[in-house]
Amino acid sequence: MISAVKTYLPIVGLIIVFLVFNVLTNFRMVKNMPLVLSQVYVTMIATTGVFFIMTMGGLDFSQGSILGIASIVVCMVSKINIPLSIVCGILTGALIGAFNGYFYVYRKIKSFIVTICTMFLFRGFIKYLTTNAPVAGSAALINFDRTELKVALTLLVLVTGFVLFRFTKFGTYLKAIGAGEKAAMFSGIRTDKMKFWVYVLSGAITGFAAFINVIKVGSVTSSGGSQLETQILIALVLGGMPISGGAKVRFENIIVGSLLYIVLNSGLTMMGFSTQMMQLIQGIVFLVFVAVFADRKSLQVIK
Repeated sequence: MISAVKTYLPIVGLIIVFLVFNVLTNFRMVKNMPLVLSQVYVTMIATTGVFFIMTMGGLDFSQGSILGIASIVVCMVSKINIPLSIVCGILTGALIGAFNGYFYVYRKIKSFIVTICTMFLFRGFIKYLTTNAPVAGSAALINFDRTELKVALTLLVLVTGFVLFRFTKFGTYLKAIGAGEKAAMFSGIRTDKMKFWVYVLSGAITGFAAFINVIKVGSVTSSGGSQLETQILIALVLGGMPISGGAKVRFENIIVGSLLYIVLNSGLTMMGFSTQMMQLIQGIVFLVFVAVFADRKSLQVIK
């Protein structure tokens, strides 16, 4: 019974929050749905990569910095060739992911320590590169700011991730590592190799999200990607993601959580709450969901 409640609580919560905010804002949210959904694409794509990391029991606080650096690369290379800029953004994210993975896996430093360090390191690079002015991309970038394109790219990532997670050994191995790394290793899974490449994959996915991030305005400021890691963590927990990962993880956590976070954030904004009050309310909601979905029997120190 309790398990069933936990399974459907995020979906019910999404419906209730959506209805409540529509009533409180005189249905402005429904009328402005394209604007509300325009905020979800980057978050949902980047959340997919972190979902894989959290499934195996790790954390990644560097996603905002990855997005910022990759966005700068996309802007710079777009002046030469836009398809090439997408590839370069993906490679940039993958390289930073490899950097994280190396220190986490092969230097045996806890994932949250490594990624907090790289968060500050690359945030410094972003501020340095944007000191004098925002980094501008090709003027043609804004021509790609079309809803149908952003929806298609987001669905491409989600469908690919779903197939990998649900129908291949990739998802099985991730859940096995999250449930018990030593047991997974003894069962024949090359855990170190798997963990390293998951960080590379997560970085690459966020690097891909950088393209969608820059086509809105065609440039990147010093705040590019700021707070993305917080948004991702809140979205996954709101979606019912167990912090310790493991067998109870479901791919739907990404979609429901991202939508719930965006609806909650947009609804509070439309109601005219101050930033401080919005953070307070979000913090309370986040704490409630952590209390509900934390598996105390299998909860362990983050890897």
